[in-house]
Amino acid sequence: MIDKKAMDTEKIEQAVHMILEAIGEDPGREGLRDTPKRVAAFYAEVFGGLNEDPDEHLKVQFSERHEEMVIVRDIQVYSMCEHHLLPFFGLAHIAYIPRQGKVTGLSKLARVVDGYARRPQLQERLTTSIAEAVMHYLNARGVLVVIEAEHMCMTMRGVKKPGSQTVTSAVRGDFQASAATRAEAFALIKRG
Repeated sequence: MIDKKAMDTEKIEQAVHMILEAIGEDPGREGLRDTPKRVAAFYAEVFGGLNEDPDEHLKVQFSERHEEMVIVRDIQVYSMCEHHLLPFFGLAHIAYIPRQGKVTGLSKLARVVDGYARRPQLQERLTTSIAEAVMHYLNARGVLVVIEAEHMCMTMRGVKKPGSQTVTSAVRGDFQASAATRAEAFALIKRG
């Protein structure tokens, strides 16, 4: 469970001030004077998922006579790599097969992606967390999640390979059991 304590933006401001000093900058100069406040506000936004339970969105369910594949693809995803605190961004695709006609609002799937992405994260964990939440809360017959992302820690530092994509997938239930169902989902996702 998530510890829902407020983010200490004052402490973030102090830390950013110290970082600016440590790199040899003058935090008091005009262009940097408000940088600690701006960075603290940015962190409060991009790490806001630490103060929410993304699974709550999946409690909104509807009964429909639909027990075939539902796919929401090309969900924009922005997160911060926990190793370097640099962004990674790309697209998430979610496919699920409802059980007994239980579906959720399409926007709820995007909100689950955002809730898990807005915290220090690994792409592998992000993919798994989304799949497990959808599988569990919707009691789905199957779930398939694919995330394609570019990591700034590979683009602007280290190996410096802009444009490289990391692709992760998590496959559960019917998608794992049936190669044909899995292939259909991947084909529908790739069409985009």
